[in-house]
Amino acid sequence: MRGNLRALLYLSPWLAGFAIFFVYPLVSTVYFSFQRYDLFTLEPVGLLNWEYFLKDQAAWTAIRNTLWLVVVMVPLRVLFGLGVAQLVTRLKAGVGVYRTIFYLPALVPLVAGTLGFVFLLNPGTGPVQAILSAVGLPAPDWFGDPAWSKWGLTLLGLWSVGDLMVIFMAALLDVPKQLYEAAAIDGANGWRQFTSITLPVIRPVLMFALVTGVIQTLQYFTQAEVTARVASGATDSAGSVFTPGYPDQSTLTFPQWLFQQGFRDYAMGYACVLALVLFAVAMVFTLILLRQFRFAEEES
Repeated sequence: MRGNLRALLYLSPWLAGFAIFFVYPLVSTVYFSFQRYDLFTLEPVGLLNWEYFLKDQAAWTAIRNTLWLVVVMVPLRVLFGLGVAQLVTRLKAGVGVYRTIFYLPALVPLVAGTLGFVFLLNPGTGPVQAILSAVGLPAPDWFGDPAWSKWGLTLLGLWSVGDLMVIFMAALLDVPKQLYEAAAIDGANGWRQFTSITLPVIRPVLMFALVTGVIQTLQYFTQAEVTARVASGATDSAGSVFTPGYPDQSTLTFPQWLFQQGFRDYAMGYACVLALVLFAVAMVFTLILLRQFRFAEEES
């Protein structure tokens, strides 16, 4: 009994923090989802907010865009980060210089980096567009054409892949060199060594990158908001109205729509519904990835 009390005493700071910063907000969000709440008045409406969500076309557009980013951008960032890390770890000279060059974009503040990237890809004055045109390649309007806008955001994500590169570098350098030497003696080529040695050893790091990447992308907000504002020329001056998702709602993400409903339209009850949906989707994705990881570990 005394041991249990001592354990609870040691755990009490964590339990208090968990209750205050997770349980209470979650319960409050569930409660407000059944209310019409605009920060001043509170009126029970039952399932009205949930019914409206099922009919909200903008919310479903935001869901499709966000899932597109999860399915396309997250795997590309992981593969690109792993490829860059593999390249840097194999360099014989200038490793520190190249590592710094690839990591620097990850240190740039999100708003500043996004602004710079939009201007680099500007269809009229951007140097990237000028280079593409000079070599005879198509120079699309990355953030002004709905067909290219999400690919533009994906390029932005690949440009700032330095955080993943550092994590993968640490994992690759931790792979025992004796395994590669033994595989080389047995006649295994580079690809065989990568698939049979490198990937199994760094699998936990890959799973960490995938899970955190999915969670971060489900919360994707700043880059999409800034690119839409800059590309559309919208400002916050008096009389101007900015609707996220330019062009044609192609960059509208779920967190943007949640923010729009809660903090611009003051539909807090409906925003709580959106927050709960986002929480549930993030949990489902995380559980699926962890389940697949466990099965892979058991099979190996």
